[in-house]
Amino acid sequence: MASPVALNAGEGLDLDGAHLPPVAPFASDLPLTPARKQRLASLRWGAARSGTSRLGYRLQRIWLTPVYRAALKLGTPILAVALAAGAFFSDEVRRSAVLEAVETTRTAFIERPEFMVTDLKLPEVTPELEVALTEKLDLSLPQSSFLLDLDALRLRVEELDWVRAADLRLMAEGVLSVTITERVPAILWRSGEGLELLDTEGVRVAFVTHRGARADLPLIAGLGADGHVAEAMELLDAASPLGERVRGLVRVGERRWDVVLDRDQRIKLPERGALAALERVIALEHAQDLLARDLIIADMRNPTRPVLQISAGAMDTLRDIRSQTRE
Repeated sequence: MASPVALNAGEGLDLDGAHLPPVAPFASDLPLTPARKQRLASLRWGAARSGTSRLGYRLQRIWLTPVYRAALKLGTPILAVALAAGAFFSDEVRRSAVLEAVETTRTAFIERPEFMVTDLKLPEVTPELEVALTEKLDLSLPQSSFLLDLDALRLRVEELDWVRAADLRLMAEGVLSVTITERVPAILWRSGEGLELLDTEGVRVAFVTHRGARADLPLIAGLGADGHVAEAMELLDAASPLGERVRGLVRVGERRWDVVLDRDQRIKLPERGALAALERVIALEHAQDLLARDLIIADMRNPTRPVLQISAGAMDTLRDIRSQTRE
């Protein structure tokens, strides 16, 4: 039996009995030096602190988020500037001084010579229309272009009866140019307000005092006639073969037309098919001199049954002829 082998501290034998390298002693086996005691105490204090300071940990996590850091970096200066501005403008004297300085700077800028409108260029119209246009614009020149509302001025000009459309533009050298598209009178309407000049759309252009002022234009009358100017123009064009015998058209009941001729003759047209009925009467005039006879009314309101009404003198003559025939 082998004798026991003496081992030093930290050494050992394997299964074959060979010596093993020495093993390092456990930390608990080391001697407690003053430095080691201080290190162990600091580790215990840190562990206790990290276990109890959850709020601080969460605050650190929030601070590390990009959104919070960006908001804090931007919000803090903005808040500081806002507080400073509020404190500055809380004083009425300082506030009034700043507003006055801003207004002075603004006025000095918009009233620079290159921004001033000094002249008004109007279209070539009659002196009366030029005066009406100038009064409608009501401009006080010179005036800054920044203070001119061109759209409002255009609408103001287009309120004039004789203006169909207007265009206002700022030109070089401080000139405000006004371009006008005038309404062209096409017909004369005798309304309850007097004699009115109308364009082809039935829009009033101007008033005239008497028929002779525009004897070159055809005449219409009756309530609602201004709303059917296009139809009236067609009828007057169809009646052109009658020449100067046509006195005008009368709107009846706001539904239909009567053609008024000289010698107190009248052609009553239907509500529908008025142009065809008028052309039929003119054809009869060419073929049989219908309107050259002692006729008062040619009633075409019923196209299938025209009615001719003769004058009282013609009726007396017809009665005399009939009585003589019976005798």
